[in-house]
Amino acid sequence: MPVGESNYISFLKIIYRGKIRLVPYLTPMKAKLIVHGGAWNIPESLEAAHLAGVRRAAQEAGALLAQGASALDTVEAAVNILEADSTFDAGRGAFLNERGEIELDAMIMDGRDLRFGAVAAVQNILHPVSLARRVMAHTEHCFLVGGGAQDFARKAGIAEVDPRELLTERERVYYEQIRHDPDFHTRLPFDDHPMDTVGAVALDGAGNLAAATSTGGTPRKLAGRVGDSPVVGAGAYADNHCGAVSATGWGESILKVLLSKTVCDLMATHSASEAARQGIERLARRVNGLGGVIGIDRHGEYAFAYNTPKMAFAYLRAPGEVVVSIKR
Repeated sequence: MPVGESNYISFLKIIYRGKIRLVPYLTPMKAKLIVHGGAWNIPESLEAAHLAGVRRAAQEAGALLAQGASALDTVEAAVNILEADSTFDAGRGAFLNERGEIELDAMIMDGRDLRFGAVAAVQNILHPVSLARRVMAHTEHCFLVGGGAQDFARKAGIAEVDPRELLTERERVYYEQIRHDPDFHTRLPFDDHPMDTVGAVALDGAGNLAAATSTGGTPRKLAGRVGDSPVVGAGAYADNHCGAVSATGWGESILKVLLSKTVCDLMATHSASEAARQGIERLARRVNGLGGVIGIDRHGEYAFAYNTPKMAFAYLRAPGEVVVSIKR
């Protein structure tokens, strides 16, 4: 049975004065990691790249976790890998807004004490999730946006990159296709272009949970638009008392139901998989929303669910063993 926040009770059989006795002792929690590369209608031509990307993030960040890294360090490392991969809509490869600019959002949360850091509408930064962590660790604030976040990034020593380092030819061409299309809107679940927010959830050997999410938002969004990804309880949530979750999908709908917090709350009374299923069902039923979630509950059970055609994700089944999936 689970005990406290970080250990399980096991029993050692011993013989004492001729009698068999069961002596309880605490065993460490097994470390867990799950990552996602977005829930949308990922074209078949891009499936292999998505699977390779989430596999690499799970393998490399999972190796750090196995070496004793904290859950917080692990989710940051996993998301950094995905932000640098031009396959996904986060960091390099992000969508362009209505002005033809890249604006990035991210958050990271520590389940030990509910601290979190978030940034929104930042530009020219490859790893916005690392900037979000600096906000959490080095300021008295939780959330910085726009110019203020850019100023803080410079003071924190986070280098800006040339915007051309973040822009891919794929996104430039797509932007030119949709920039003047009067029928384009952000809720296009069967469009042939994926919406690839990235995220990670980890449980470390000490029983601590953490979650992180990073995104470039939606194509042709209004300048300054902020979706669910950097909003606590919507794009991610982590609480050692119940679980941790990262969400992906149509941000406006996810915000309305605070999807990540909803699933975490359900984990207190349901299995992790059932909590995720009910969270996605609520997203669809209450706000006609589209998206997916990954998570880990306080007992170390994985959760993943989505109502989009596909969601790219990967998780550690055993040390060095990664399971990947993209469709049911």
